[in-house]
Amino acid sequence: MIEHATPGIIACLLIVSLVIYRCLRAGTSYVRRLPAVDAVYEAVGRSAELGRPVSFSTGLSSVGPVLYAAMGILHAIAQACARYRTKLFIPQNDPPAMAIVESVTRDAYRSVGLSSQFDPRNIVFLSEEQFAFASGYMGLIHRERVGAAFLFGAFAGESLILAEAGQQVGAMQVAASVSPEQVAFFIATCDYTLIGEELFAASAYLSDDPIQRGSVRAQDLIKVGVFFLIVIGVVCASLQAVFPSFTFSPSFLFTGGW
Repeated sequence: MIEHATPGIIACLLIVSLVIYRCLRAGTSYVRRLPAVDAVYEAVGRSAELGRPVSFSTGLSSVGPVLYAAMGILHAIAQACARYRTKLFIPQNDPPAMAIVESVTRDAYRSVGLSSQFDPRNIVFLSEEQFAFASGYMGLIHRERVGAAFLFGAFAGESLILAEAGQQVGAMQVAASVSPEQVAFFIATCDYTLIGEELFAASAYLSDDPIQRGSVRAQDLIKVGVFFLIVIGVVCASLQAVFPSFTFSPSFLFTGGW
């Protein structure tokens, strides 16, 4: 409750609110695009030129924040595939997630006025078992000879198997995972890799929504501010440990009352 907040907490809330407000007003003014995001459209265009299909996999993602982030990227890719008349395959591992994927893909085709190009049979359920899914994915990639493969979502031990399948057929690959253990495998086998929270920001980059882009900028600035607060706290604690006579401490702002 706000009546129990300390002066420091109140000040932090006001500063955070101001940063968010200014960034949302600025919209796209301060957004720096990532090379991996720009490569998304390059990969789809390359597949269209080669006359080969595109693959988009959410890996082992179930319904949750990671899947929702991937859906923003899928929407942009599906729109590009629809415009270029390029077939889009979306292998799936989770039935509830598959329903969301189908809805998002259908909406993407509809948004560019090409609903007739959408084929729900291209959204393929493979298996709920991890390595059975990986085997099915490899078979799909080799049979269809995809020209571009996108791996966005939650991945585990099968990540290298999936990425190698695309590499074997010469596909241009863009990947993203929030799992630090799998990022190294994607960096080694894919053309472009988004690391960690870049997955969540990618849909904002690919959209034309200034609210989403502004929120990404605001989050980054707030993280930088928190980092400097941590540094200041460490420096103050270290000085007090080395010089006991050093008494400066802003802790009363966060622990005291009015």
